[in-house]
Amino acid sequence: MLHDQIDKDYIAAMKAKDKLKSATLNFLRAQLKNVVIEKRVDKLEDSDVVTVLKKQIKQRQDSISQYEKAGRQDLVEQESGELAVLKGYLPEEMSADQIKAIIAGVISETGANSMKDMGTVMKAVQEKTAGNADNKLVSELVKSALMQS
Repeated sequence: MLHDQIDKDYIAAMKAKDKLKSATLNFLRAQLKNVVIEKRVDKLEDSDVVTVLKKQIKQRQDSISQYEKAGRQDLVEQESGELAVLKGYLPEEMSADQIKAIIAGVISETGANSMKDMGTVMKAVQEKTAGNADNKLVSELVKSALMQS
């Protein structure tokens, strides 16, 4: 399980005195603990861990863009390092071609033919991709597919 792997890697980073990795994983573990408490479960499913990871990655990406605008290269480098650590735990993302194939299947299944159906298509595509696709990319591909139909 992904949660167990994060715990093991945190201990290894602490032993190796890898400050960046241990601090990043410690913060991630705290976020995961909050979700465990919120959901009132003993262990999180991998899908829940991936959701927390994606949220943390998005926060790092937003921070990087803000720090770049402010000219704080030192903070950009720190956030980039944390981002790399977090991305290492995500499952490999689907390619655009794989996502397009799923979208085409969903559109034919649902009979979607206009932008009004975007919510329905997005929901079905997200279920089929199971967190292995970038939602922004999925949204763009769904929009272009619905505009062509």
